[in-house]
Amino acid sequence: MLDAHCHIDLYADPMKVALDAERAGVFTILVTNLPSAFQRSYPHTRELQRIRIALGLHPLTAEKHAAEFPLFQELLPKTSYIGEVGLDFSVEGAATKEQQIRSFEFVLQSLGGQPKFLTVHSRKAEKAVLDLLFAVGRSPAVFHWYTGPLNILDLALEKGHFFSINPAMFRSERGRSIVSRIPPERVLTESDGPFVRVGNRQIVPADVRIVEKALSDVWRTEVGLVRRTIMQNFQRLIEPLKADRFGNGIDSR
Repeated sequence: MLDAHCHIDLYADPMKVALDAERAGVFTILVTNLPSAFQRSYPHTRELQRIRIALGLHPLTAEKHAAEFPLFQELLPKTSYIGEVGLDFSVEGAATKEQQIRSFEFVLQSLGGQPKFLTVHSRKAEKAVLDLLFAVGRSPAVFHWYTGPLNILDLALEKGHFFSINPAMFRSERGRSIVSRIPPERVLTESDGPFVRVGNRQIVPADVRIVEKALSDVWRTEVGLVRRTIMQNFQRLIEPLKADRFGNGIDSR
């Protein structure tokens, strides 16, 4: 199984969540909100076989970004995974819009042409994220928990991008319409834990099986084929990481 976007470091017991995911056979990308958070988590997860830690500058922590830019660049060679980064122009993020844009531009400029797995946040800023990705020729990226307009989704698909799907996206007609519009060959699974709930508890990486089952209903196929498709999609995305000039490859911690 694949969890392409999980904030393991934000659980009450991060190591338990990481070890449980490892035992359940879930390849999990641990996204972080700041480079300093990456730095704290890195020593604890680098020996786990199925956990990869991503270097992030979350748009809703924008007021802290400038001070962490040097650390982002220092840590960049340590991982082939970048996230959570992007833009958030919702009410929650509106006050830092300009700083967010500067930060996302900084991330994309720092990456340059390096092959990296990139998971992006785009709430109420889908077109701006897509335009910035296009401006630097960064494709494919993975739009996590996409909630934007269908015409922008179509444009993102046209540009070669992928989308990671979590259980919350199936709980509304709007979310289901978004999921059904994405071709199977562009889909990944995610939990976005701990921000999604399953019943009365926080989601965990192994709960991506809920997404697999929901996708099997949408695609009218068996769960096993859904899982194989997701993993094939992921393998296509990470294939270029094997040639990372820093030697990180898909086994980077």
